[in-house]
Amino acid sequence: MLPQRQRSPPEPDHRLPIPTHHAHPTQPPLPARARPPEAPPRGAGHRLPSLDLEPSLYAGLLRRASRGRSLPLARLTHSHMIRAGYRPGLFLSNNLLAAYVRCADTRSARLLFDGMPRRDVVTWNTLIAGYATQGSARSALGAFRDARRDGAVAVDRFTYAAVLAACGGAGDWRSGRAAHGLAVVSGLARTAFVSNSVIDMYAKCRMIDEVRLAFDRAEERDEVSWNLLLSAYVRMGWPEVAANVLVWMHRSGVELDAFALGGILKACSELEDSEDVRRMLHGCVIKVGLDLDVFVGSTMVDMYAKNGGLEEAIKVFGSIPSQNVVIYNTMIAGFARLGNDPCPEIRMEAVRIYSNMFRRRIRPSKFTFKSVLEVCNLTNAVRCWRQIHAHVILFGFEDDEFIGNALINLYSKARLVDDSLRCFHRTPKQEIFTWTSMITAFVRNEHSDKALNLFKGLRYTGVEPDQFTMSSVMNACADLSMPIACEQIHCYAVKSGFDRFTLCGNSQIEMYRCTGDLKAAKKTFERIPSLDTFSWSQMILSYAVHGHEREALLLFKKMRDCSVIINEFAFLAVLVACSHQGLIDEGFRHYESMVSDYSFVPDVKHIACMVDLLGHVGKVADAEDFINSSGLENDSVLWHTLLRACRIHGDKDRGIKTGEKLMTLEPFAASSYVMLYNLYMDAGKISLAMRTRGQMRERGMTKESGVSWAEFGGSCQHFVDGDNSCSQKDATFTRLEELLVRVKQKTERSSMNVWELGFQNRKVSENSIGKHGELLAVALGLSTLPNTAPVRVMKNQRMSWEGHETLKLLSESENREIIIRDPTRFHHFSQGSCSCRGYW
Repeated sequence: MLPQRQRSPPEPDHRLPIPTHHAHPTQPPLPARARPPEAPPRGAGHRLPSLDLEPSLYAGLLRRASRGRSLPLARLTHSHMIRAGYRPGLFLSNNLLAAYVRCADTRSARLLFDGMPRRDVVTWNTLIAGYATQGSARSALGAFRDARRDGAVAVDRFTYAAVLAACGGAGDWRSGRAAHGLAVVSGLARTAFVSNSVIDMYAKCRMIDEVRLAFDRAEERDEVSWNLLLSAYVRMGWPEVAANVLVWMHRSGVELDAFALGGILKACSELEDSEDVRRMLHGCVIKVGLDLDVFVGSTMVDMYAKNGGLEEAIKVFGSIPSQNVVIYNTMIAGFARLGNDPCPEIRMEAVRIYSNMFRRRIRPSKFTFKSVLEVCNLTNAVRCWRQIHAHVILFGFEDDEFIGNALINLYSKARLVDDSLRCFHRTPKQEIFTWTSMITAFVRNEHSDKALNLFKGLRYTGVEPDQFTMSSVMNACADLSMPIACEQIHCYAVKSGFDRFTLCGNSQIEMYRCTGDLKAAKKTFERIPSLDTFSWSQMILSYAVHGHEREALLLFKKMRDCSVIINEFAFLAVLVACSHQGLIDEGFRHYESMVSDYSFVPDVKHIACMVDLLGHVGKVADAEDFINSSGLENDSVLWHTLLRACRIHGDKDRGIKTGEKLMTLEPFAASSYVMLYNLYMDAGKISLAMRTRGQMRERGMTKESGVSWAEFGGSCQHFVDGDNSCSQKDATFTRLEELLVRVKQKTERSSMNVWELGFQNRKVSENSIGKHGELLAVALGLSTLPNTAPVRVMKNQRMSWEGHETLKLLSESENREIIIRDPTRFHHFSQGSCSCRGYW
């Protein structure tokens, strides 16, 4: 019953405190410690007599604010009481306190509590429960101690439930155990209400032994007690024990409800090889009549979908009459978990289920879009992606970072990097994973320079990068092969502490491998705190591509001796080492070990290594037979590898046959036409060569320009073969002419055919030697870099024989190390020799 409105003036000391925020939108905020001026007496004429409301109206407003968690309504009601000079009784004060607590304004609640002239156990319970809900366990415990010291109030079971909930939420088992002891001393622990709170507290603290002890010693048990015990074992990740508890519940006559069955079904979804248990639980669900329950049904769908039972999941999904967005999300997520399933029709079933949602007028949620976009990421249906993207915009989820991140990855995988960039600009960028996805998209689509620029922009936003961001940035540096940029990123990683992460260390090894700095790659490998399989494989590959094949094989042997897990990439690195040195016996031994001992299925890269190995030792016919027997005879990579072996060993007939095969496999690849043209010209078949050139011209294809690039003075200089336009061309040509003249003078007595191509004209820029971009880049490097620094140059095409021999002579005459990277391997020129040993 509501208290009657008092007609006497309220006592000044008993007035309600003002809330910390202003009570009305038009009023300015008051200071935190401010109090309203004293209200005039009732008899004064400064106040309208009808300003205050009936207590029942105040109570109704506070209940509405509490149910709807409307903090403005609670403050407005409180403000109205103060302005009217109304002094509420204990009941209305408790309602106002509950409204502030429900609206998560614990500060205003505490000010109100401190100003209350009288309090009862409901007041204390409301305050303690509010602190517990907000996760303020320390404040809740302090209020509990004050309540126990208050002689006028006797704490009850709700007080202990609130305190135990606060301890469980904070994981404070020590304080929770103390509260448990006080509950036992007071005699309230005998009730099921308090004992359930004790069980829940220990379960949240992951103290499963205490959970079982509290359950066994409980004098009263109800369905909640059993469900809490069941959920405790589920939370601990012990689904087998949880299943035994479920059987125990059934034998004890406890009615199985949706909560109990939903919990055990969720636990069994994490079980592997437990099909019998899942079917038993499914039968139990049907027996108790909960197979049509939406909550239980969605959990069963999730259980089957997570364990590959997609047909059972579809049957359960179709049997639920009142489907909602939750069960649709669960079903679509089940298809997303299939991963790279070989059958695309199965993945597209998720899109059909998504379309069925619209036919049934079920509004999708952000989890719907997250799951369906994951499914789309496994397909190539670009038109379908764009329609779903339109739905994302239509339903207003474009500003969700997780959905925006999925869209960025989706378009990036389809090589639509411009669409990825548009999604990035429209997505809030408060989290680092959005930046990381866009940086990765640039790297994946060969826009590494844009990836580095985006990383520079990230540094100005205040968002801190993580190890995945740094790994993507290092991959960008590896693609660009810019030594100075690599060293700067390395320094930033060390300064920020990312060098401790294995992921960053692996990317750093690859970064230095791609720039030709084998010493830095080795040093990084030795400093990684926790090496994994990829760390070892990256280092083995680094040795292999830089001409240190013996070191690569020794490291692989050490990897085996250390019992590191061997994967396909590790075998690929070993096969690369064997193919570069021509170790045919050892290469085939490792290849057969990969197939027989480890049951790995060789992919096209492994086959290409074996073809290159056979070609390296001159067994070109065996290499062709190996391709035909591999089952991948329609892959152009293998025939390109064979063609290189035919060219090196002078097998013109087989080379022409291989070139014609490549023309069939790659009818629109300009490189195939160019290679076949050269083969015809070498064989003296001029008419066929002219016909090949005519076909190339008719189809509008042009030869890709050879480009060499290197980093000098913090900037990247590009040199195009046959294009003499360069910002420093005059100085570069002059320097290259001086170098070649000096080398020619030292080697005049030798019969090097390479010199027949040059020096027919006075200027280097006019002869064929001067049109090799890598030579111009080397000349610029020798002019600008310190005498002790190696010259590193990258090239997008295979080196010519003339350029290769010239660089060997330059390395000897200048006593400098010259490192050239082409698409096949690294060439380390030193003292007149190359690490490739003449095979590239």
